[in-house]
Formats: sequence, C-alpha cells, structure tokens
Amino acid sequence: MNVIRPAVHPVEAPPVADAANDAMPRGRMKDIQGMPGTPGGLALRFTQFAFALLALFVMATTSDFPSVTAFWFYGILCASYLVAAVSLQSLWSLTLAILDVYAILVKRRFRNPRVVSLFAIGDGITSTLTFAAACASAGITVLIGNDLNDCAQNHCTRFETATAMAFMSWFAVSPSFLLNFWTLASK
Repeated sequence: MNVIRPAVHPVEAPPVADAANDAMPRGRMKDIQGMPGTPGGLALRFTQFAFALLALFVMATTSDFPSVTAFWFYGILCASYLVAAVSLQSLWSLTLAILDVYAILVKRRFRNPRVVSLFAIGDGITSTLTFAAACASAGITVLIGNDLNDCAQNHCTRFETATAMAFMSWFAVSPSFLLNFWTLASK
C-alpha cells in the first residue's frame, strides 16, 4: 500500500506583544567613552598617569623635602604619603593604559565582570589613597603658608604644585572609577 504521510512542521506562535517589553529594547550596552578599552578610557588613564607622574616629579626634585623643618613630623608623613600614593597611582594608571591600548588594537572591549570588578576596585582604592594624600598635603601646605608664615624657608610653591597635581590626578581617576562601577552594575 502506497500511502503518503504528510510532514508536519510546527510553527511557533508569535510572541504576545507586551507594552513593557516593547519599551525596553534588548541588546548590548553601548560603549561610552571613558569605559575600559575605549579611546576615552585611554585618554583618562593617560591623564591620570601624567598628573600623578608630575606630582611625583615635583616632590622628588625638591632638594630638601625630607629635611624641611616645618615638615618635620606631619610634613614628612604627608609628603611621604603623597609620594607613595602618586607612585601607586602612576603605576596603576600606566598598567591599565597598556591594557587599554591592547584592547583598542585588537578591537575588543573589557566585558568580563571579573576584569571590570578588578578595575573598579583598583580605581576605588587608588583614588581614595590619592585623594587622602592630596588632602593631607594641602592641609600641611596651608599650615606652613598661611598659619606659620614660614614659606621663606620651605618650598611652599613646589609642595602646592605637587598637591594640585595629585588633586588633578584624582579628578581624572573619579570618572574611570564611576564608569567601571557603572559597567559592573549594569551587567
């Protein structure tokens, strides 16, 4: 007996149109300049590195910053803390700038949650240390310049310049931290 059996091909029913689902299109988040692996992120990293390196250079080229009398107790601690904080900031920013250059060259973005969380935590720690060191150094510089009127013996302008560069480095780290944290939170 020659019977033809019909082939049944199931057809999926179209999804029910829902107003809530239509309002929010699904897809990948757009890259915002400043996020890791973007040219804006590389620019922020380079700015962080440059300002931290300038602060370090200004403090290191001051011939007698460890032996300045008004900086003897608190000043030595704050100046050393500033040097340590901007050193860490410059190393961190240089490392992440190299990673950003690599990501731009291979045309990839950092989307791994572990990598982005590492960036966010590192940026949070280094920005907090840089901000605290800049605030402490600013306090000592105001003490020497305004309260003690002892800028003739000390290098107040050099310390103020180093403090300003540390603040500028912090201003450049803050958007990086916020964008990394936002990328992590939006996953």
